[in-house]
Amino acid sequence: MKSLGNPYDGKSDLRHSKGCGCADCSTTTTAASETLSSEQMMGRAIESAIVRSTFGHSDISRRSFASMLGASTLAAAFASVLPIDKAMANILEDIGTPEKPNLRVGFVPITCATPIIMAEPMGFYERYGLNVEVVKTSSWAIARDMSLSGEYDASHMLTPMPLAITLGAGSTATPFLMPAVENINGQAIVLRNDHQDKNDDPSLWKGMTFGVPFEYSMHNFLLRYYVAEHGLDPDQDIQIRVVPPPEMVANLSAGNLDGFLSPDPFNQRAVWENAGFIHKLTKDIWEGHPCCAFACSAEFAQTNPNTYGNLLRAIIDATQFASASENRADISAAIAPTNYLNQPVEVIQQVLTGRYADGLGSVQDVPDRIDFDPFPWHSMGVWILTQMKRWGYIEGDVDYRAVAEQVYLASDCATVMRDLGLTPPEETYKSHVIMGKTFDPAEPEAYVESFDIRRS
Repeated sequence: MKSLGNPYDGKSDLRHSKGCGCADCSTTTTAASETLSSEQMMGRAIESAIVRSTFGHSDISRRSFASMLGASTLAAAFASVLPIDKAMANILEDIGTPEKPNLRVGFVPITCATPIIMAEPMGFYERYGLNVEVVKTSSWAIARDMSLSGEYDASHMLTPMPLAITLGAGSTATPFLMPAVENINGQAIVLRNDHQDKNDDPSLWKGMTFGVPFEYSMHNFLLRYYVAEHGLDPDQDIQIRVVPPPEMVANLSAGNLDGFLSPDPFNQRAVWENAGFIHKLTKDIWEGHPCCAFACSAEFAQTNPNTYGNLLRAIIDATQFASASENRADISAAIAPTNYLNQPVEVIQQVLTGRYADGLGSVQDVPDRIDFDPFPWHSMGVWILTQMKRWGYIEGDVDYRAVAEQVYLASDCATVMRDLGLTPPEETYKSHVIMGKTFDPAEPEAYVESFDIRRS
């Protein structure tokens, strides 16, 4: 458990967890760490977090400074300005002891899950007294079913999924909670290379087949919105198929798909393999739109309140770390291995840094191609519900605000953000502009009825 190593030692790498498969970790004994009690492990993790935070969570900076100064001198310097023992005691008292420290958290291998994934190898879970196994999951249907069965304590989900599960759309109705968004933006529309003549006019896409990762996804709703704004009925003029993200590029290459609206890194992987080109980033459809999230059942949160709170802290802490552009090169290397994204580091870096080849012969520089902001706006939940209503995924009267506020726990997120020294928004509703059209969350039914192309 390298993240439980000596934070004052310049030779200690604190970025890797027990399950890390890197060369350093595979040759390093963890016997000493494994003899620690859970309280000692928690204390060590907190001490490590305090020291690392001083260096902006940059382990390279910490190690460089520690090597220059020496471990004992650095430790003495910290002790002279900060009573570490008292700080650890206060933090332990504030966050509470997890009722269930050993957890399984599911993730689908996409860059949208960056905070959930990186929190394991970079030590964020251990910082809050949790031993989390992040479990790679091939599809969203499996992630949903494993969450409903209790096989996963919590999971990386698409932002519409907790709403759908709570309402019983596509599954048995079960109250689910979404206290944090993972990422905003981070998707793209990709077309197969032989469709470059249709790049400038989506109205020419009639008869084409597109992939999305799940029915209850921003990908599906943004693709439907986009083609409908170009005069195409997504249920009659094109075909939309559910394809697990890891299978997107293979289906594009095989000719089974003409394009897809997918999470990354598979948009960039299509360019990397010369199978397709990026038609449009979804941030250019809706700047700052939500994509993926951290979610769990209401039962899990109610039964394990300390565990839930600590897990949420770890996720939001990791999300904030990922939001800083200077951290993204390190993050790319941390989440690239086989047990996580299983992608070339160069592909992930193009996504996370926003400097990427578009497949049309140009290199683009879009730093917020993907970004990380944990706040679950209730207005975003209401917009998603309007699209579920628009396309017939839910029927009848919908209490948009009540459902959004029941599922999207903005207050929990705001509390943790303040605890971490962040400033959450004061309001939970705001208007959003999608392709030039303003969405007013106070008038959801009028918004649904304003579209000529719809099912409802």
